[in-house]
Amino acid sequence: MSDSTLDTLHKSLDVIKILRCNMTGFFQLVGAGFRIDGTETDSQEDREKATRAVLIAETQKLKDNFTELEQAVLSLSHPAGPFNLGNTLYVNQEVAPDRVPLYTQLVDSYKWMEKVHEYSGTAYPVLSQNSLKRTYFNASISAKRRRSLVNSYIVAPEAVNSAIMGFSNSFNDIDIQILRPLGSNAVLNIILGRTLRSVAILKGWLIEWVVIRGFNEDMTKEDGTLNLWSESKYKVFQKVTDNANAAMLHFCAPTHPELSVKSFLTWLHSYITLFTQPCKKCGLHLSNNLPPTWRDLRTLDPYHEECKP
Repeated sequence: MSDSTLDTLHKSLDVIKILRCNMTGFFQLVGAGFRIDGTETDSQEDREKATRAVLIAETQKLKDNFTELEQAVLSLSHPAGPFNLGNTLYVNQEVAPDRVPLYTQLVDSYKWMEKVHEYSGTAYPVLSQNSLKRTYFNASISAKRRRSLVNSYIVAPEAVNSAIMGFSNSFNDIDIQILRPLGSNAVLNIILGRTLRSVAILKGWLIEWVVIRGFNEDMTKEDGTLNLWSESKYKVFQKVTDNANAAMLHFCAPTHPELSVKSFLTWLHSYITLFTQPCKKCGLHLSNNLPPTWRDLRTLDPYHEECKP
């Protein structure tokens, strides 16, 4: 809708408000038995003439308002007609439109879908400028190089065990148990000091899933199997889980898969000071009743969610 059409529509609405006010005042005037008493020297005929003059002036004012409203409405463009709803028109044939306003709801749905198409068309060129893929290769590479991408998925279990155990032995306050309840892919049961517990699911070298829980929370189900999916009941560890999944995507490097896992575990190890180290920016231990739940991906400095750079 153009600016001129909007201006005309606003003007028409203003004229309607003025007309309604003048019409209400006129009916109140007539309903109250309007008359002009005049002076004692005026005759009855003069008083009636004065009363008629006032009424004529009021009706002329209403007439002018009607004329102005008519001109404003005629200047508006006519609607294009009802929406073409296709076969959905037949849905409403067996019911009374005043009882089931299905057509109005369908029109709202169509308008909403049109907005979705419009917004998605605007968002696509913006998002296409940013690479959201977990790979450094584009779609135009040869088939031979595309097949090489699966190397990070196909890894000997012994190689994964050796690398993970080597990382675990380099720190005294982290314990990593390697399980394989899903076949050849490893599941890491991580215990970080007395601060938190974590489950990380690997597919080869690629980290597929991470969940963080408190040190006092059970990591197994009632049947004794490892609980892979349930989130923590504590808000602080829910925040850490969200940040861990963001870090998982950040450190993903298909060209150096083993390094990506070690970088992620090094980042996760920085949470050993979750409840002891203050925020790097504000210097406080708590903000909104939460400790610094974010760790910088390069420097590993702690930050609150609202303080992180």
